[in-house]
Amino acid sequence: MGRPRRLLLVFFFAVFLALLPETTQLHTSQKWALLKIQQLLNHPPMLSRWRRGTDFCAGGGASMGPSGTAAVVCYGDTVTQLHIAGAAGSPPLPKNFSIGAFVAMLSRLPDLKVLMLSSLGLWGPLPDSFGQLAALEIVNVSGNYLYGGIPRGMSQLVGLQTLVLDDNMLGGEVPEWVGTLPSLAVLSLRNNSLEGAVPDSVGAMPSLRSLVLASNNLSGNLPDLSRLSNLQVLDVGGNALGPAFPRLGKKVVNVVLSRNRFGGGLPAELSSFYLLERLDVSWNRFVGPFTPALLSLPSIRYLSIAGNRFTGTLSDKAPCGDNLRFVDLSSNLLMGSVPACLTSPARKPDTVVLAAANCLDNGDDTQHPSPFCQNQALAVGIVPGKERKSVAKQAGFVAGIVMAVLVAVSAVGVMAFFAVRKVTVKGAEAWAPAKLVEENASSASSGYPSKLLADARYISQTAKLGALGIPSYRSFSLVELEAATNNFENSYLLGQDSHGEMYRGMLGNGTPITIRTLKIKRRQTSQSFNRHIETISRLRHQHLLYLVFEYVQNGNLRSRISQGTEGCKLTWAQRISAVIGVAKGIQFLHGGIIPAIVGNNLRITNILLDQNHVAKISSYNIPILEEANKPEGGAGNKFQTGSPMNNDKTDIFDFGVILLEVMSGRTITSMYEVEILKELLQWAIADEDRVRRRSFADPAVRKGCSDESLKTVMEICLRCLAKEVAQRPSVEDVLWNLQFAAQVQDDWEGDGRSSDGSPVSTSSRITRSSRLSLSR
Repeated sequence: MGRPRRLLLVFFFAVFLALLPETTQLHTSQKWALLKIQQLLNHPPMLSRWRRGTDFCAGGGASMGPSGTAAVVCYGDTVTQLHIAGAAGSPPLPKNFSIGAFVAMLSRLPDLKVLMLSSLGLWGPLPDSFGQLAALEIVNVSGNYLYGGIPRGMSQLVGLQTLVLDDNMLGGEVPEWVGTLPSLAVLSLRNNSLEGAVPDSVGAMPSLRSLVLASNNLSGNLPDLSRLSNLQVLDVGGNALGPAFPRLGKKVVNVVLSRNRFGGGLPAELSSFYLLERLDVSWNRFVGPFTPALLSLPSIRYLSIAGNRFTGTLSDKAPCGDNLRFVDLSSNLLMGSVPACLTSPARKPDTVVLAAANCLDNGDDTQHPSPFCQNQALAVGIVPGKERKSVAKQAGFVAGIVMAVLVAVSAVGVMAFFAVRKVTVKGAEAWAPAKLVEENASSASSGYPSKLLADARYISQTAKLGALGIPSYRSFSLVELEAATNNFENSYLLGQDSHGEMYRGMLGNGTPITIRTLKIKRRQTSQSFNRHIETISRLRHQHLLYLVFEYVQNGNLRSRISQGTEGCKLTWAQRISAVIGVAKGIQFLHGGIIPAIVGNNLRITNILLDQNHVAKISSYNIPILEEANKPEGGAGNKFQTGSPMNNDKTDIFDFGVILLEVMSGRTITSMYEVEILKELLQWAIADEDRVRRRSFADPAVRKGCSDESLKTVMEICLRCLAKEVAQRPSVEDVLWNLQFAAQVQDDWEGDGRSSDGSPVSTSSRITRSSRLSLSR
């Protein structure tokens, strides 16, 4: 996708330069407006050539590079086109940025017809004053941080032909007035938080050629689109639309309805859509016979019906269209054989055919077993009355047996629980005094007061955190480590920082490990070194990594959140589980060891995930580093400068930054970005507006999270980011709220969604009021 996009930008850039007049001086007031726009955009690199002496109309303001592109097109002495595009994922503009002032400056270009401002970090609600740009014909402000609804003021843009607002945080409904724009040909609102039904007025837009509403929260049936004689592209994938298949004109070229709630059968007239090139109805609720004639449409290139309940028998002699390059029939109930025209050697090698998880006669293990196919085929059919009674009797009989077995198992489980509990209590009583004696005995050599080591928190917190099941540590000789890393060869180096280096290795028994080497300054005494090594030996917890630890292959948390690829990002439940693990690790560092380890400079890139997505803190304030390598003036936290006396709450703030990225799915690299996203978070939870909250969440998890769970995480995140240290919660408070959010999410996933698609937050076993009272 990246290379075609760059080529397209090069093409448009060349066209813009070709359109520029040879000698034209821009009107002074408009030159001033452009320089002011540069200032409001915080002087981005692609505008570095904009100066008072720049001849904009002669191409002087044009630029193109890895950081973005810019072009100004004039007609006479007035600007008619303004193109500014930043790099994808650009951070929000500074906190003092005003979208209202920016639009007001644009209005000083009265003849502006084309406005393209993509990936520039614009943020805030679009103002009604946008309608003052009366000459606009093409608008593209995709890839920014715009929120709120689509302003009614835009209905005044009667000459508007293209409106692209993709990849923002817009909420509310698709406005009814959008159907009154007589010239609108392209409407693209992909990847926002729009909800409700698509208005009927959309079906009365005579000029509409492309309608893209994918990846929102839209619901209900689509309006009648059969009267849109010019409609060629319809993409509404990733919503909750349905169940009726939309009525379409026969001139459509691309139809994407994937991941919705469409049901019933495919309309017969689809087989006469001779211009259709792409049809994607995957992962819906379609049933009934599949129409093989779709494979032979003259223009069809891409066909996906995966993840439905289509039935019928395919013939190996069925014809195929010459242009067909991708076919996905998987996860249905199709029988027979894949048409030979799809698998023959004559077919072009780049053709992709997927047909797994059906009932086809392939003779391999990629298909469902025969009994499954027969039962499922009955499930999607209509069962006659007599058979229905027989099935009901059998179901009742089976249910009775299952209930009896469950009761028996439950009884055995209860008896086993009390037996184990009794043994565990006795074991704990015998173990606790011995542990205290052991710690008190070691207090003389450790150099720490015996009162601290006898603190009951050390034992109680460790027991609460489940660290008792962690294997005891062992020491490694230098010879073993050199053998594991081939004498610390450079090819084994994973990375390095100011504290030392990280190597991967392999023990003699085949266990993959990671080894962290530390740079120790000469002022570190042997007595101090030994004392700190003894402290480190007590850092045994499932959510911490040590000097030599298991090799974690699942990458860091950011690689599965804001930098993850589609399909590899963590779900909402997995994200909560990961941050709970991080919180438990912090709790252990703060209260599970004496003295506490605080000021750990926590980063999302230092949170690693093992094969089970268990989070592990890989970098924290090891005592050796704190004493020997600590620079003057503190640890140098890039996100804040807290007092050393409040280092435990510094960790809470850093954890809040991690939560912010986990929720929003946006990479955070500076304190400035934290402040912008924090302001958006405050806006999102300012009232009981579910749409606002979901507009802040990462689109990858927006539909898969309980509203109550999301709101709980938002609230605790905001408290963690409080400027006043005293207002930040304790790690125990954080952990309690996250565990509550996890339970609510678990209940929500178990109970499913309500009929209208909204989260069933009232089904949780703990009420919101009880959570608030307990957390206080």
